[in-house]
Amino acid sequence: MPDELVHLDVAGGTATITLDSPHNRNALSAQLRRELRAHLEAAIEDEAARVIVLTHTGPVFCSGMDLRESRGAGSSEQGVNEFPGILALLWESDTPVVARLAGPARAGGVGLVSACDIAVAAREATFAFTEVRIGVVPAVISSTVLPRLVPRAAHELMLTGETFGADRAAAIGLINSAVDADGLDAEVARYTDMLARGGPRALAATKALLRRDRGEHLAQDLEAMLALSAEFFASEEGQEGMTAFAEKRAPSWVPGD
Repeated sequence: MPDELVHLDVAGGTATITLDSPHNRNALSAQLRRELRAHLEAAIEDEAARVIVLTHTGPVFCSGMDLRESRGAGSSEQGVNEFPGILALLWESDTPVVARLAGPARAGGVGLVSACDIAVAAREATFAFTEVRIGVVPAVISSTVLPRLVPRAAHELMLTGETFGADRAAAIGLINSAVDADGLDAEVARYTDMLARGGPRALAATKALLRRDRGEHLAQDLEAMLALSAEFFASEEGQEGMTAFAEKRAPSWVPGD
C-alpha cells in the first residue's frame, strides 16, 4: 500500500485536511484526488467538524494536475471527469471551508482555493493560471474561479498565465487575506473561530443562499427569502441563538462553551 498523501484530523470542532505530497509539489495525482475526495466527504459528514481547513505540507500548496500522469492520457485518466466532483464538494459543502496557503498555487490548485469559502495566504505565496502556456484551457476551474475574480483581472491572468502575488490575489477577490508568514496560523484561527460561532444549519442555508440564482423577478425572490427567514427564526437553532443572546451566553453549538 502506498503512503497516504492526504490526511484528516478532527479536533476542537475543526477538521483539518492536509495535502502531504511534497515530492511532486502536492500535484493532483490520481491517488491524491481519491484521498482528498474521501476525506472531504468524511469531514462534511462528521457532525463534530464545524469548520474544515484545507492546508498542506512542503513549500507548495498545490501545483495543479500531475502532468506526468496526464501526458498521453485520456480525459478520465487526467481527472477531467473526477476533479469537478472535488470542486463541487468544496463549493457546496454545508460545512464552511477555509484554505490555508503557506506557498504557491497553480492551475487546478487555484481552483481548489477558489472553491473554498475563505482563503488565507502568506504573502510569499504566488498564483498563476498556467494552462494556456502548456496548450490547455482552465475550463473546469473557471466554474469556481470566475465567480470570485474581478472580470478584467480574470481576462488578464487567464490569458497571459502571468504569476501574481498574494496581495494582488486578495485585491481581485481570489483570496480573503494576505498576511506575513508568521501570522498565517493566527489569521486562519481568527476565521475558524468566527465560523464556529455560527449555527450549523444557518451556515449551511447561508451558503446555499450565496450560491443561488436570484432570477429576474425581485418580488418572487423577496417572497422566497422572507419564507426562509421566517423558517429560521422559528427553528430550534434560531430560538436557541436568540435565547443565548438575551442571556449573554454562547449558543449551545459553539465548541468549548
